[in-house]
Amino acid sequence: MNIEQKEALRQKLAFLYPDNTQEAIDKVFGCIERWSGKIDAYQDGLSEKDSILITYADTLQAPGEAPLQTLRHFVDAYLKDKFSGVHILPAYPYTADDGFSVSDYMAINPELGTWRDIDSLKEHVDLMLDAVINHCSKSHAWFQGYLQGNERYRDYFIERVPGQDYSMVTRPRALPLFTVFQTAEGEKEVWTTFSDDQIDLNYKSIDLMVDILEVLLFYARRGARLIRLDAVCYIWKELGTTCAHLPETHALVQIIRLMMDCCAKGRVLVSETNVPHLDNIGYLGDGTNEAHMVYQFPLPPLVGFSILSGNAAKLSKWAAGLEPLPPGAAYFNFLSSHDGIGLRPVEGILEPDEVQLLLDKCREHGGEVNYKNNADGTVSPYELNITYLNLLSSEKEDPGVSAARLMAASCILLSMAGVPGVYIHSLLGSQNDVEGMRQSGINRRINREKLDYATLCGELQNIPLRKNVFERYLRLLELRREHPAFSPMAAQRVLFLDERLFCLERKAGDETVYILVNVSNEAVVLKNAPSGVDLLSGGSAGGTLEIKPYGYHWICSK
Repeated sequence: MNIEQKEALRQKLAFLYPDNTQEAIDKVFGCIERWSGKIDAYQDGLSEKDSILITYADTLQAPGEAPLQTLRHFVDAYLKDKFSGVHILPAYPYTADDGFSVSDYMAINPELGTWRDIDSLKEHVDLMLDAVINHCSKSHAWFQGYLQGNERYRDYFIERVPGQDYSMVTRPRALPLFTVFQTAEGEKEVWTTFSDDQIDLNYKSIDLMVDILEVLLFYARRGARLIRLDAVCYIWKELGTTCAHLPETHALVQIIRLMMDCCAKGRVLVSETNVPHLDNIGYLGDGTNEAHMVYQFPLPPLVGFSILSGNAAKLSKWAAGLEPLPPGAAYFNFLSSHDGIGLRPVEGILEPDEVQLLLDKCREHGGEVNYKNNADGTVSPYELNITYLNLLSSEKEDPGVSAARLMAASCILLSMAGVPGVYIHSLLGSQNDVEGMRQSGINRRINREKLDYATLCGELQNIPLRKNVFERYLRLLELRREHPAFSPMAAQRVLFLDERLFCLERKAGDETVYILVNVSNEAVVLKNAPSGVDLLSGGSAGGTLEIKPYGYHWICSK
């Protein structure tokens, strides 16, 4: 740790803990000393070769085999030289929310495998692990200690203060903010932002903060190149505020970044904050002091709207308005994930009737909508729960058209400046798991189906929709890795050629790639198309070019 880092860390700790600054400094510097020299460094930065598969550890299952082993077999058999990394959604012991209510941060759920299985997987790909650090399970040892009156954990959680007004607190879910628990000292109301089994952590406790830093460094030691900071915008609470995006929250992220830079060089912090754009990119700081990447949350609803409306004007205008990010920072682009398709990020971008189109198509195509509570007592649509394939097409539509729409959207994902994250059910062309959603009563389960691995392997050969989507996705991923113009740091410019087209120019050095994607069901003829080699066909392009409905081209010029 150099002098500048030490001073920056002291300043952040003094800001967060003005009454106990020296205690905070001593404990955090002690943590650094314990981990110094124990974590291998990563040397390479982000490049066009980076793309991440997003999956639960047990999405693919085989009889008699740990799911993490099955995942490794899938990666070995199909994804070599396609994806650089795999984001394993929380694989720790948990009690709720499909892994996001962690009961032991430093263990692997034995139903999924072991840390040895994680070690085996990381020999083949980079790992992205979740840091679910806003809250823990009510079964976690920390919370059980709190309930039992253990002094060590007395201030690890946040109790309701009688007579205080909590109406300003941002509510991401339509659920109560506090949950009643019976403790050794009687009945207590405890802060639970997301559910009654996701107990918010109190970062005003220095010991809690240090324990979380230890967890993050442990993940780096176990080989995580990327660490996803789940719901990080809520981690600091201050009465009389929204308790989201507070200066103290950013200071905590900056402390985490300093710790990683000092003890685990080359790790990439990814901020997950499903909020409007300006709040979201705030977690990049100046490019050197907070997260390395932020999720590009407006992309999924905007691309979906473009395909459903057959018009890319809103998507193009939004993309053209994206300000340059700080040097070294990047977007983590995605269309689909284990969660729903968030709607808050398109506030101020899409009009109410345009959002209504998304809501109507979601329901028409077999999906559901989740809602959030507002401060005035009303509720608002928060996210669409549906596979991305089914958002764009109903199950009754021609499989060829469904695949074409999904792949037009996916071409946009893989072309945008940033690192692409591809959810496994999009890669596999999966349909809605309506039965899984109904049986569980959880809307998000519609896009979390568990698949028999042997059956899937057969379907990738014999089911036209799966085969079409999977093979086209792998082809795009292969090509993308070969061209520096797709680097997250390469220049990007939006081209306005036709409202039915989404067009980009990506440029790095002497290489330029033109991306032309038809989001409509009409053929589009360009009279003055860019000249070069069409990377997808291998032929030459230029002059007059007809782009088929939902067709796309990558034209490379040097």
